[in-house]
Amino acid sequence: MEKPIVGFIGLGIMGQPMASNLVKAGYRLVVFNRTREKAEAMAGELVQVASSPAEVASKCQMVITIVTDSAAVEEVIAGPQGLLGAVTPGSIIIDMSTISPAVEQQLDSELRRVSATLVDAPVSGGDIGAQQGTLAIMAGGDRDAFERSLPLFQGMGKTITYCGPVGSGQLTKLCNQILVSVNLLAVTEAVTFARKTGLNPETMIEAVKGGAAGSWQLANLGPKIARRDFAPGFMIDLMQKDLRLVLEAAGSSAVCLSAASSVHQLFNAAQAKGLGKEGTQALMQVVETGAAL
Repeated sequence: MEKPIVGFIGLGIMGQPMASNLVKAGYRLVVFNRTREKAEAMAGELVQVASSPAEVASKCQMVITIVTDSAAVEEVIAGPQGLLGAVTPGSIIIDMSTISPAVEQQLDSELRRVSATLVDAPVSGGDIGAQQGTLAIMAGGDRDAFERSLPLFQGMGKTITYCGPVGSGQLTKLCNQILVSVNLLAVTEAVTFARKTGLNPETMIEAVKGGAAGSWQLANLGPKIARRDFAPGFMIDLMQKDLRLVLEAAGSSAVCLSAASSVHQLFNAAQAKGLGKEGTQALMQVVETGAAL
């Protein structure tokens, strides 16, 4: 069976390697990026560059979006040059951004009016997972649309889970971000404690990562923290966007998230220090300052 032509919108730190993995899997793509140079860098026999999201929708019945925030997704799907104005009946829009679950539900309603549907499928695994094609993908939406999207997910990820109706993927991703951010705080505190008590932080990480304290954050970001490598795989500004979504959803559901609230405040301090564009592991710079007081 011939593979469909796939639209791909958003070629940033995550999107570009994800799109490249689809090309490696044999898919032809029609791509769009707000900064056109990033799209043109991918142009080739299997990749065509579009001038707008609407052009992507006119050429593809399956379109993946992965952009910065809720407003960006709304613009891509429902804006003046958005997918909604050119989408054809039976199309599936797969949003792999991390945004508000309520926004995904509203956009799905708008797409259904033109006989299309939305699958919200945010990802976890960072730039490393995007490059290696080992992302965790958590999807919400119509079950049939999920099944039709599954071959695409398999080209980009390793752990693929159907979580329920539209919005469920985003809610699952927010659970993921609670775990990631709070665990990252624990890693930064452990590295700070090791350094200030005379231990070699990298030796400490090797000693504990295979036991009960082991985690993705410790294994992948722990050594970077120990080396003071704060280059972004996932930026503090983006994590703060996600934590705001977490706390907004928690507030509307009367859920107390004291640990997530605390790490959100520490990331606020990091942003105040001008670290918003650094990797999330730069939280270390706030933790170690507090430890020195």
